[in-house]
Amino acid sequence: MRTVRRMFYREIGASVAFVAVAFLSLSYFIDFVDELQRVGRRGYTAWQAAITALTELPGNLYELMPFAVLIGTIYALARMAQASEFTILRTGGLSPGRALGLLAGAGLFFSALNFALGDVVVPATERASELLKTRLRGGRDLGPIGAWLRENRDAEAGGRSFMVNVGGIDGSGALRSVHIYEFDARGNQVGRIDAARGRVDAGRVWTLDDATVTRWPAGHEGGPDRVERTTHAELRWPSTLSAGVVSAAVLPLKIMSTVELWRYARHLAAHEQAAARYQLQFWKKALYPMACLVMVALALPFAYLHARGGGVSLKVFGGIMLGISFVLLNNLSGHVGLLEGWPPWLAAAAPGTLFLLLSMTAFAWLVRYR
Repeated sequence: MRTVRRMFYREIGASVAFVAVAFLSLSYFIDFVDELQRVGRRGYTAWQAAITALTELPGNLYELMPFAVLIGTIYALARMAQASEFTILRTGGLSPGRALGLLAGAGLFFSALNFALGDVVVPATERASELLKTRLRGGRDLGPIGAWLRENRDAEAGGRSFMVNVGGIDGSGALRSVHIYEFDARGNQVGRIDAARGRVDAGRVWTLDDATVTRWPAGHEGGPDRVERTTHAELRWPSTLSAGVVSAAVLPLKIMSTVELWRYARHLAAHEQAAARYQLQFWKKALYPMACLVMVALALPFAYLHARGGGVSLKVFGGIMLGISFVLLNNLSGHVGLLEGWPPWLAAAAPGTLFLLLSMTAFAWLVRYR
C-alpha cells in the first residue's frame, strides 16, 4: 500500500505542479499587459510594471490552486486509466474506498497548503504589493466617495460618534484628504477636522498634517458667530480606530487573513455598520482551502471512466468546465446570499457542498454500474 500511495502522490503532485506553473505564467502575462496600460503616467516604467505583476503571483496561486488541483489530478488519473495502470491496481486489490482515502489524503495536503498560503503568505505579499503599486503610481485614489469609517465612543466620553472619510493614499503610504465629523449623543454635528494627510501609529493615535478644526460648541444654536476654527501644522487625534482597521477599509480585502476578517466584521457590527459583506468574505476565505478537497473528489470519477470513453485531453477539458462552473456558482452564491439575506456560512459553503455531493454521486454510480 505504501508503494501505491507513493505512486499516486508522485503522479498527482507532479501534474498539479505543472498545471500551477502554466496557470501562473498565464496570469503573470495578463497582469503584466494590464500594468502596461499605466506605463508613462507619473514616471511609471515597463520594468516597474513587470515587478508589480510579479508581486501578484502569490495571490494568483492562492486563487488558482483548487483548479490546478482539479486539472492536475484529472490528468494524472486519466493517464493512469489510459495506460491501464489504474485497472491493474484495482485488480490487485485497490478498492474504491482505499482509492478515495488516498485521494482524500492528497486533498487534505493541498487544502492545508492553500490555507497557509492564504493566511500567511498572501496577506503579507498583497500588502507589500499594494504599497509598492501606490508608491510607483504616485498614490491610490479611493473613488469619488472615498472610504468611510465609524467610531462610537461610550457614555464616559459623552456618547460621541465620529465619521471618518479618507480620500486616498499618497505615494508614501499616508492617508490623503482626511475628514473627521464629530456628532453628539443627539446626532448633532459639533465638530469637524479636515487634514491634508494623516497616519495612524501603533497606539491608535492619528497624526494629522495641515489640519483645520471647526467646532460648534452649542450645537448650531448660537448661529455662525459661535463657530470656532483653528489650524494646526500637526494634530494628534486619539481614536479607537487602529491601523489594521484603517488598512482594511482603504485596501483590498485580499490583504486580510481569516482572523483579521473576523475581527473587522465584529468591529463593523459593534459600530452599527453593515458587516454582511465582510462576514461572507470571512466564511469564503475560511472554507476556500477545502475547495482543494472537493476538487480531488471531483477528479476521482474520471479514473473509473474507460479510456475508450474519451482521451486524456477530453477529460481535462471536462475538468476545466467543472472548474469554471464552480467559480460561477461560487460567485453567484455570494451575490444571491447578500441579496436574499442568507446566513454567510450557508452562502459560502453551498457551492462546495453541492459539488462534493455531485462527485460522490458520480463516483458511486461508476463503481456500481461501470
